[in-house]
Amino acid sequence: MIVYGRNPVREALRGRRRVLRAWAAAELDFDWSGIDVERADAGRLDEICGSPEHQGVCAELEPYPYADADRLLAGDDALAVCLDRVQDPHNLGAVCRVAEAAGAAGVVIPERRAVEVTPAVCKASAGAVEHLPVARVRNVADWLAGAKQAGAWVYGAAADARVAYYEPDWSGRAVLVLGSEGEGIRPRVAAACDELVRLPMDGRVASLNVSTAAAALLYGVRLLRAGRDLASRPNP
Repeated sequence: MIVYGRNPVREALRGRRRVLRAWAAAELDFDWSGIDVERADAGRLDEICGSPEHQGVCAELEPYPYADADRLLAGDDALAVCLDRVQDPHNLGAVCRVAEAAGAAGVVIPERRAVEVTPAVCKASAGAVEHLPVARVRNVADWLAGAKQAGAWVYGAAADARVAYYEPDWSGRAVLVLGSEGEGIRPRVAAACDELVRLPMDGRVASLNVSTAAAALLYGVRLLRAGRDLASRPNP
């Protein structure tokens, strides 16, 4: 896989994958230890990575190492994100970026009819996919059923849900499910959720982009959990 852009390449050098070789248009303050770096102009970089958005650097990496989805909820307070048929690489990358920043345990995506981790996803994630576990599952609804058997609560985001996202407890293991860009969560996946929740929408726009919704919900849940932890502490 050819990864391009300064942040994706920098994070790849710090991540799980082995960097095989790299190309750069100029000297960069990266740790290239043990890596063959070839000088290349912008036109050559365009050819190598297939995009003009390389910011003067790209690198060849090992294939992406997908995580074991069943291990994402190993922690007692793990929060995983599950995406149901998200097909836009920029959306997947943006969701992975905010999930990694918010401390999520990982992201689960389906094997079929959904985007996988591609160079464009790496770029949109600013390299977050090099640190965040991303897992692929054959059937999202079946995985959610297994997550519930493992003690997780599953909450699906839906614009028409009656329950606001801040009403559930969110303590312990939890999964946040987000649907595709146009159709949202499929009925079978929605049926596998314990509860459907919504973001309050006070404006005239009926819905949010999936990555924007993910950011709002993940940080909202993070604040709810922080408030819960503070409330449970004994008074000094």
